[in-house]
Amino acid sequence: MKLRACLKSILLLLVFSALIAAVPRESQAASKLMMVYYMPWFSAKPYNQAWGWHWTMDRFNPDTTNTLGQRQIASWYYPLIGPYDSADPAVLEYHVLLMKLAGIDGVIVDWYGSANYLDYGNNNQATMKLFEFTRLAGLKFAVCYEDQTIQHLIDGNYLAASNAITHARQEMQYLETNWFSDASYLRLDGRPVLLNFGPQYFMASTNWEAIFSVLAATNQPALFNEDNRMPASQGAFDWPPMWLSQAPGTGGVLSDAALKSYLANFDQKAVTWPASISSAFPRFHDIYQRAGGPDYLGYLGDHHGDTLRYTLSRGMTNSSAIVQIVTWNDFGEGSMVEPTEQYGYRDLGIVQDFRRQYLDPGFACNTNDLAMALRFYNLRRQSSSNPVLSAKLDHVFADIVSGQIKAASVELDQLAQ
Repeated sequence: MKLRACLKSILLLLVFSALIAAVPRESQAASKLMMVYYMPWFSAKPYNQAWGWHWTMDRFNPDTTNTLGQRQIASWYYPLIGPYDSADPAVLEYHVLLMKLAGIDGVIVDWYGSANYLDYGNNNQATMKLFEFTRLAGLKFAVCYEDQTIQHLIDGNYLAASNAITHARQEMQYLETNWFSDASYLRLDGRPVLLNFGPQYFMASTNWEAIFSVLAATNQPALFNEDNRMPASQGAFDWPPMWLSQAPGTGGVLSDAALKSYLANFDQKAVTWPASISSAFPRFHDIYQRAGGPDYLGYLGDHHGDTLRYTLSRGMTNSSAIVQIVTWNDFGEGSMVEPTEQYGYRDLGIVQDFRRQYLDPGFACNTNDLAMALRFYNLRRQSSSNPVLSAKLDHVFADIVSGQIKAASVELDQLAQ
């Protein structure tokens, strides 16, 4: 049985390597932006008074630790800095430094709106804090609106169904007032980029036209839906097609053939649209079933990084205008590229390689440089009561985001003594 499993693993690696080699290399990759999809929904002690649902899923207790000192969290994977709070400035600083060192151009935040319902308001506040740091780091930002929130608000008696369009208009005006006009907000052909994870509630194109009608002409969004374009949208973005893993006979595993077919079909549709966004992802391994839920979504293997290499290759060489890495930190679904105890900096090292190969041949950062962010983070934790150290770290941050990597490394060495 061990020999059979070994041979199966070798065969899968060979198939994925062949898929990578088969990806066409003709494209305008050098003009593309590489964004990363970001979840702002984590609440953690001691920054917050309680552990949030995305660490516990009402089944896990992060106050419990194992023999390695790791907290029990709702994930198969463990963040290198441990479970964290999405509003913690030290964490946000660490994240944007990693992105900068990895060659990522910006973030697309999963946005549930601004309503003070469930954790939506807290997530929105964490998003605002994140954008403060992306600006400092010279990164772009955009949002992906979850219109499924409308149904949740209605079900919770927070919103009447008759006011759904009005509420969505208010959310768009919130985006316009706070972010669309920001110099760092991602624009395509002069229009603010807005993703929609769906649609899941507003299914008609006329709904979106009505929602956007309250926005200024200069802020009419370049809307991207999931998988399929509607008349009101600029195009669409793809996503790990885990629904294919639920087909009879799959055993819950997304095969390389099914993945390849899905991505090829998306690319074929996309060439007829004004624009598209291509997603790259390292794996999919959700914790939902172990957390007691029935909504197990399926499994997509990591294949020693080849899943990420293959999907990034497609994104860099197809007709898409933007490549988004899915995800930075969805630990519940196991699709994160944020450094973990299991994978270290490997995924961000792959991102660096692709930036050098397709976007910026002079990009000088390597995998070893990524460890600077963790060194910085640990020192920042120590600087809370040391204003002198804090000021010096501010200077190191400025050096890293401006590309003065060697100088920043020397400074970190000196501060650690």
